Amino acid sequence: MSWEICKVVTVVEEVYRDGQKAVEHRYKKCAALAVIKNPFAGRYVEDLSQLTAAGEYLGGILTQQAVAAMDVAQDQVESYGKGAIIGSAGELEHGAAILHPKLGKPMRDAVGGGKAIIPSAKKIGVPGTTLDVPLHYKDAAFVRTHYDAMEVRLPDAPKADEIVVAIVLTSGGRPHPRIGGLQKDEITGQDGLR
Repeated sequence: MSWEICKVVTVVEEVYRDGQKAVEHRYKKCAALAVIKNPFAGRYVEDLSQLTAAGEYLGGILTQQAVAAMDVAQDQVESYGKGAIIGSAGELEHGAAILHPKLGKPMRDAVGGGKAIIPSAKKIGVPGTTLDVPLHYKDAAFVRTHYDAMEVRLPDAPKADEIVVAIVLTSGGRPHPRIGGLQKDEITGQDGLR
């Protein structure tokens, strides 16, 4: 393995009140982040399969860690998202190589399925850069109650030769949804959209 994990950080947010009203159901958001060394920092390389392999590995361990940190059963995870902040000696494609080809399968396995595309975001950044990781319902992308995001940030990463990889999960939709649209109990779950 030519890449290495520098550290893993898990953040759990439990919401009891949103705005002027208490939350009816226990609602959690969790981000599991890994800081890894970028084996291609500072140079152009055509074959990014090492980072694709890193994504496959990280998709499983970070998602399992997030499920455990939320203290919910895997089938109680409702929303998901992923993201990457690439250090300044890297390129956006390094984050894409981690997030897109193989990270999704182990992530879906760790949450007991998921037919919808896993929304993602990536950017180049320096230590302390924030990233809003987009979220939506895992089995149907058009469930409006679950359109959300979680901001992630590590004060000491990514350094120029690092990449921060983030997995975000939730145990439900937004605390007080009331804008209509497709509800989770109305989905057909066939195409990942509706």
